[in-house]
Amino acid sequence: MNRDKICSHIAALGPFGRLPNAPGTWGSLFAAAIAPFCFFTLPVFLRGLLLLIIFIGGSIVSGRAERAHGQKDPGWIVIDELLGQWTAYLFMPSFSWGVLAAGFIFFRIFDVLKPFPVRRAENWLPGGWSVMLDDLLAGVYAMAALQLLVSILFW
Repeated sequence: MNRDKICSHIAALGPFGRLPNAPGTWGSLFAAAIAPFCFFTLPVFLRGLLLLIIFIGGSIVSGRAERAHGQKDPGWIVIDELLGQWTAYLFMPSFSWGVLAAGFIFFRIFDVLKPFPVRRAENWLPGGWSVMLDDLLAGVYAMAALQLLVSILFW
């Protein structure tokens, strides 16, 4: 398998970016499903470090996949959903099904609506960097909404 195919496979999160109808939702659902095992188990510092690694690595593989396929931010690239979805969960102290579901819903809302400056971020940086950046910002919005919801419910 050549490097372009490997990068495309990683950028698509394996088969999840290739599933029909709303690949971004499939990518987010996959990210939420594995978060209890791969993200919530880590302390916040390591979660942040993992997000940084995903941002840098995801930018590189997304950029290479874009060039290999001659497409700008194709829908099948969903590694950015992994970054955004896990960003929403960054400061949650522990796992719960409610937090998992609410974070998923908030991230999908902000990823689809793209409030300021999320939509603009799609063009701030070249190649895969902007692919990742807009979902990171949508994840920050989702994180804030999730933190607000949890603080209201458990205050």
